Amino acid sequence: MTRYAVYALPGALGAADAPAGTALRAAGEGWYSRAEFADLTTDPRRYGFHGTLKAPFRLAPGRTEDELRAAADAFAAGRSEAVIRAPRVAALGGFRALIATGDEGDLAALAADAVRGFEPFRAPLSDADIARRDPARLTSRQRELFAQYGYPYVLDEFRFHLTLTDPVPDDRAGEVDRALSAHFADLVGVDVPLRAVALFVEAAPGAPFEILSVHPFSEETSA
Repeated sequence: MTRYAVYALPGALGAADAPAGTALRAAGEGWYSRAEFADLTTDPRRYGFHGTLKAPFRLAPGRTEDELRAAADAFAAGRSEAVIRAPRVAALGGFRALIATGDEGDLAALAADAVRGFEPFRAPLSDADIARRDPARLTSRQRELFAQYGYPYVLDEFRFHLTLTDPVPDDRAGEVDRALSAHFADLVGVDVPLRAVALFVEAAPGAPFEILSVHPFSEETSA
């Protein structure tokens, strides 16, 4: 069954976007294409280079893709840009990701608004969905958020990141970290504006997530 997600995508507007955004997107997608690390980028490649705002979901009964796209237009029209401040490569629970350095308030607000704003479009989780997440491994707060929003890492549990790898085995950590440091050397520390949200779609279970539509923030409120 088709799933959708609301993502923050640096460089989503292509040539019309900020140079730092298009450069970071190109670097992220270039990292995924490196054959020597293909076994460590399986999930990131499938989900696409992005920062999660609303995690993948199936449409609620009675909701349509056209309605979702219209809601994304309305969501974006009232927003100004957010900024990934001085991104850097970091280890998060065994995998590697780009994270922001410094104040993440605007990113957290963008994500919180997306989590709440698109919630009416999310179908309830199936028993299989719940089992895959293994709620027993979550904290009590994460279980509460999971039950309410279908994903445990939202609101006060949110941390903006752009995933670069699957979990990295200890014996390859040095190799991977050196490669990531070199690959992103020219971009680390450069502020990256986010000027749109993107809807991604997974057409069938296990299929790659692909861009469905891009929804620019209003020009009146963007810097």
